[in-house]
Amino acid sequence: MIERVGGLIPAPPSQLLCPWARHFTLPASSGAPLVCETTDILPPSGVIHFKLKRYFLAICVLKNPLVLTQHKATVEGLITRSGGSERPFVLSRSFFAGSQRFGAVWTGDNVATWDYLRISIPMVLSLSLAGVAFCGADVGGFVQDPEPELLVRWYQAAALQPFFRGHAAMETKRREPWLFGEEVTAVIRSAIQQRYRLLPFWYTLFHRAHTCGLPPVRPLWVEFPTEESTFTVDDRYMIGGALLACPVTEPGIQEVQVSLPGPEEVWYDIHSKKVYGGGGTLRLPVTLDSVPVFQRGGSVICRSVGSGTCTADFHLSVQGGAEGELYLDDGHSFCFRDRKAFSLRGFSMQAGRLLCRAASREGSFHCGTVVQSVTVLGMKKPPSSVTVYAPGECAGVQLHAPAD
Repeated sequence: MIERVGGLIPAPPSQLLCPWARHFTLPASSGAPLVCETTDILPPSGVIHFKLKRYFLAICVLKNPLVLTQHKATVEGLITRSGGSERPFVLSRSFFAGSQRFGAVWTGDNVATWDYLRISIPMVLSLSLAGVAFCGADVGGFVQDPEPELLVRWYQAAALQPFFRGHAAMETKRREPWLFGEEVTAVIRSAIQQRYRLLPFWYTLFHRAHTCGLPPVRPLWVEFPTEESTFTVDDRYMIGGALLACPVTEPGIQEVQVSLPGPEEVWYDIHSKKVYGGGGTLRLPVTLDSVPVFQRGGSVICRSVGSGTCTADFHLSVQGGAEGELYLDDGHSFCFRDRKAFSLRGFSMQAGRLLCRAASREGSFHCGTVVQSVTVLGMKKPPSSVTVYAPGECAGVQLHAPAD
């Protein structure tokens, strides 16, 4: 029971949340995203505290939980607005434990400096470990104006994080990528294109975060808990269990040092396709348009190659196997939950046999998405032929093997 102290009128949660939620049930005449200022929702300054049973709580202690109810009510209002059919997207700078159930967050007003770029990585990793999986930092810094190299490196780093968005204060200079010359434009375009190609992989990772709580991005020690050398690493991280991301966060860098975990692992440079053994340290040259990213041996990643088509990239382990998943649904409704309208496909390869089959007993989803091609790296020798077996069918396929 909440008692009235200092003029605060108690109300049950539903009565507190519903008026706020109703603000978001009204249709927007222009169809544009709804944005509102929320600086005046705190209790009046004269309200110092209230009594919860026999404990007194100051308003400053309640501000963070208040943000949670605000986030929740906003989501509920938008769901009501769509008649319960559409998943809302709600982005909040303020959040509290449990906010991950209602939307994305970002790390707040950062500054356009190399220091802030560097600390964005451990901040995102910390939030991910705390359960807030959909998180990121303002690309380029919110305050002040980034130099071209910093802007490029920030786009490259943020494109490898869950939430990816450029954002700046109104008083800063314009910073569209095409305002910094063709070289900068081309490099940022490439980073964004890489992001789009990985969207099927990201979506699958978010499905896993939703169903089992494992965050899309993880410190190295999550995947390699027995290697003490990974415990203090916070400038490199894993995207799922398959990609090792090594963003460049220092100016003027021409060479980076990368330690590859796992003495029994193999790692594939996603750009050069070179193979490296785990448990060692590499010194790799970098240019403005390169960021070291490695795919782990034994993994399968589906990459988009256009609307409704993707590739399945098998990178084999030392033992010659690989496995991965692809999750699909309509991307906007609650049919995945209410009607089990989704598809979770499992890919695996072992002893030269590649399988694609349902990875869940639940779910049925018909769509036009096609796995256009399959790429396999790490085979000891190229196969002489490939035969595809499907229910009621048996056919050969076109095979492309590198000359070397």
